[in-house]
Amino acid sequence: MTLPHVSLGTSGLSVNRICLGTMTFGEQVAEADAHAILDHALARGVDFIDTAEMYSVPARAETYGATETIIGRWLAARPGVRQRIVLATKVAGPSRGMPWIRGDDAGLTKAEIITACEGSLRRLRTDWIDLYQIHWPARHVPMFGVLSFDPAKDKPCASIQEQLEALDTLVRAGKVRAVGLSNETPYGVHEFVRLAEQHGLPRVATVQNPYCLINRSYENGLDETCYRLGVGLLAYSPLGFGLLTGKYDDTGLVHAGPPQGRMALFESMRKQRWGRPEALTAARRYNALAREHGLTPTQLALAFCYHNWRVASTIIGVTSLAQLDACLDAWDVTLSPELLEAIDRIRWEIRDPAQ
Repeated sequence: MTLPHVSLGTSGLSVNRICLGTMTFGEQVAEADAHAILDHALARGVDFIDTAEMYSVPARAETYGATETIIGRWLAARPGVRQRIVLATKVAGPSRGMPWIRGDDAGLTKAEIITACEGSLRRLRTDWIDLYQIHWPARHVPMFGVLSFDPAKDKPCASIQEQLEALDTLVRAGKVRAVGLSNETPYGVHEFVRLAEQHGLPRVATVQNPYCLINRSYENGLDETCYRLGVGLLAYSPLGFGLLTGKYDDTGLVHAGPPQGRMALFESMRKQRWGRPEALTAARRYNALAREHGLTPTQLALAFCYHNWRVASTIIGVTSLAQLDACLDAWDVTLSPELLEAIDRIRWEIRDPAQ
């Protein structure tokens, strides 16, 4: 298997079509195991790694920055590897029950973004970040399971222009090569691009949003926005927090059996969009469809993202070498037009239960 590369907008970055996500490192995955996963991914051709300052997940004050620290020690012990990889990380938005990051009143100001980036650079033990992303918007938007915009929930925060000016400072200092967004809306992506072009500030190369069989909300307008503006989608949660692997089909979300996934281990995860009963019901439909066509649920879910015109790179998250190999091997699976039509028929009935 040879993974192709794709260019991200006008950033000059060329990345694998599969990206290794690392939010399990430091909680579900011990450091030695995380290093083994990173080594194996690189050996198999994956040179695109994504992390965030708030990781690991679920977020706790005790593990804030743990994932970046693990990656930093991996890089420090392997001279020359830093030049071989594209490293992405993210600055957390305003507090969502995580006051240990920058306090409850943080609004993603220029000073906060610059300070956060410097902290990530220290933990990652690197002089530069290839792709620096805003993890979620400073302004109020419908995200993380919220379905509609409510202007009454707006509160003061840094403007988009101020955020871009902070990113511009980091780019000019050589600390960041390219910038991106995450959990954004069509309005947000368009405004970041418009203001960047108007004021000569860094143009966002990517948006990292959920995209999978049980959450295709990206197709509700954001796909056109990104296509026309040349912004690449980094699709996260392609396996729907494990629901699309089939491991919860028989047991439900609480008792998944060993090795347990996040939905079984952490009650807080089951209270989120991926824990809705409708999401599991939908996942079971897709998982059954996969088996009817001689595929594993994982193969169906990943192939749907891997070879989708909307997706620049798919972010996979694993807790073992076996899971990593299964995810990478799924690259060779191609879904027939008939199977894609069957997927669309299910979606027409149940829409996006994990939106």
